[in-house]
Amino acid sequence: MIDTIKDHLSQVEAFSADNLKDIEAFRIKYLGKKGLLNEFFAAFKDVPGEQKKEYGQSINQLKNAALEKVNALKEQLEESRSEASVYGDLTRPGTPMEIGARHPISIVKNQIVDIFSRIGFNVSEGPEMEDDWHNFTALNLPEYHPARDMQDTFFIQTDPDILLRTHTSSVQVRYMENNKPPIRTISPGRVYRNEAISARSHCFFHQVEGLYIDKNVSFADLKQTLQYFTTEMFGKSKIRLRPSYFPFTEPSAEVDVYWGLETETDYRMTKGTGWLEIMGCGMVDPNVLENCGIDSKEYSGFAFGMGIDRIALLLHQISDIRMLSENDVRFLEQFKTVL
Repeated sequence: MIDTIKDHLSQVEAFSADNLKDIEAFRIKYLGKKGLLNEFFAAFKDVPGEQKKEYGQSINQLKNAALEKVNALKEQLEESRSEASVYGDLTRPGTPMEIGARHPISIVKNQIVDIFSRIGFNVSEGPEMEDDWHNFTALNLPEYHPARDMQDTFFIQTDPDILLRTHTSSVQVRYMENNKPPIRTISPGRVYRNEAISARSHCFFHQVEGLYIDKNVSFADLKQTLQYFTTEMFGKSKIRLRPSYFPFTEPSAEVDVYWGLETETDYRMTKGTGWLEIMGCGMVDPNVLENCGIDSKEYSGFAFGMGIDRIALLLHQISDIRMLSENDVRFLEQFKTVL
């Protein structure tokens, strides 16, 4: 009989359960009114006298072990329930992380960089806080030049020679000062101008400007490069160049792409003409080359510049440029599926 009790003691110590139903069944089996412990206590009178002490100790040991096991399992089950109430069902799969979205400015900039990288253009960057030489003077805009009025500028109050750059042409100047021709680079970045903020304009925006300097570069090279870009970017191969004026290029031109008049949106965007202005361009003025230490008699080149924001508004049919800088998650989530 004592051996039987010891066998049950081993079973009690080895028992485990993770639900209240099994724990209660275990309790009834050993500690219930008709449980095994009561049977062992009832059989106490039939135990020989010399074994009664050991038999009694074995029963008490089994009873204590069963009580401790029941209490321990209930406490463990209660702790797991409490943890689940705080963290949810820990057996369920984890909640997937929200996938971020690229900003439409980044999407368009990456597309432009990719297109020009295929024809050998690298990417150059420079500081957003510039000095007068790199932003104006080196670009054929000396002090008091009337063309400076074309760009209302943010100057630093403590130093009138320092300003927030008004175009990324300043990056091109720095690149020409530190690199010898042939030069083929594009300069994307944020620029600043003191303009009224509205649905169509902002005091800061983004540009990509391109520069190609080599021997015997002609206006035909510029046109073919722009033709390639518009075809790759917009799927539109028909462009026109209208005479214009920029201080750092001569001759200069505005570039229009024929967007078409297939929808009501096309009529609205092109004002019924079918043509859409996308950038400015021209042959680099010889004075700019000389200012940057490049022999204008040996080398020539072309430059172009476009607004990333404007192209983003066009491609993604965004009606207000201010939405690009408001960080509204509802707006940005629309671009999750766009690489």
